[in-house]
Amino acid sequence: MSSAGAARPSKEELKRRAADVIDSRADELVSLSRTILENPEPGFRETKTARLVAGKFAEMGMPARVGLALTGVRADLVGGSPGPALAVIGELDSLIVNEHPHADADTGAAHACGHHCQIGMIMGAAMALMQPDVLESLSGRLAFMAVPAEEYIEIEYRDSLRRQGKLEFLGGKPELVRLGEFDDVDLAMMLHTTSNPDEKQLCISEANNGTLAKKIQFIGRGAHAGGAPHLGINALNAASMALSAIHYNRETFRDEDSIRVHPIITKGGEAVSAVPADVRMETFVRGRTLEAIMDANAKVDRALKAGAMAVGGEVMIQTIPGYLPLRQNGAMSDVFKANAMQLVGEENVGYVRHRGGSTDMGDISHLMPAIHPYVGGATGIGHGADYVVQDYALAVVTAAKSLAATAIDLLADGAEVGAGIISRHRPEMTRAEYLKFMRSLAKEETFKSA
Repeated sequence: MSSAGAARPSKEELKRRAADVIDSRADELVSLSRTILENPEPGFRETKTARLVAGKFAEMGMPARVGLALTGVRADLVGGSPGPALAVIGELDSLIVNEHPHADADTGAAHACGHHCQIGMIMGAAMALMQPDVLESLSGRLAFMAVPAEEYIEIEYRDSLRRQGKLEFLGGKPELVRLGEFDDVDLAMMLHTTSNPDEKQLCISEANNGTLAKKIQFIGRGAHAGGAPHLGINALNAASMALSAIHYNRETFRDEDSIRVHPIITKGGEAVSAVPADVRMETFVRGRTLEAIMDANAKVDRALKAGAMAVGGEVMIQTIPGYLPLRQNGAMSDVFKANAMQLVGEENVGYVRHRGGSTDMGDISHLMPAIHPYVGGATGIGHGADYVVQDYALAVVTAAKSLAATAIDLLADGAEVGAGIISRHRPEMTRAEYLKFMRSLAKEETFKSA
């Protein structure tokens, strides 16, 4: 039989070939992840990491587009026949955790969430899927996307970028949606590390909270704190009252809505000898549904105004679009789960129904079928100084195999599985509806008590 008439490899054979490639380059993938670990950069500043990723794509013969949403990188592979497009996503950014053992001495940046492993994962999947015998058997296109700024931190800095016109949204994936980078994508997936032993080696989850961000400034009147405090208006007292008022609302938050409100004071005054006249806060308002988030947000605004009113001051409230709740596609999760069981055994596959944290993958899940499962290998508390990846064979190598195997299931055999998922999926929003909604959340208000 001629090669043209030869039967295509089965999905299982393609997965074996993919896994062999990943195993053969395991040391390289782990070294890549460790290099990123030792060079952490927070969101929209990931210049070194982006150059490293683009360079690796170039070594692999995959032309990459760079500078997407300031630092994002994307490289595509085209299968042997037409079909849907699948995004395989990794995140470039770090947190700021000064006490982390791998923190940057100058910036405090640290990979206390495992994003460095994500880059190793997607590169491993790309190395496997680009093999001619594998890629030729896939229908459609693979978009490998290294995205910036998933961690919603440094709000003041990012808002300054927005005011300069360098971006509109403060998270990487929302900004990439705005720029049209997901317009040609039909399905999306990524894999995140976890340190929770109950989630085992690979973990399926269903949902995450969404979030809004708020910047708050209480404005009072300065005066000598010892000699004439009666002439001042204490903005710190207004903030303290507002914090108490937020707490008094907590009994109204329904358990099933998973509301999380966690303010911090970022500026408490100028000097201990002066009545504080300028006090600043930041907070997130998280919840399981958009309706719950908006209800809690209204209560937070009311509490902030109550604090200003109590002392006769003012409060400026800026509400900033955050991330939508994550809603994972069940059919895609089933495909991932089957591969997870093949890789680590059914007894080592965990399940989580809901997480209180937030991710901008939630925004993508409102536009198309998407999954965001988890892989073990880390210890410590997420976002904490002790969060460290211990098992790179699991967190990078096995993770890469799970992504590659899932991509094969979705796009092999004429992309029957992937196309079926797309046809049955009803997105929550179109891109235009998404952008309109996100922009509607942005609001700046000044409340004067008198």
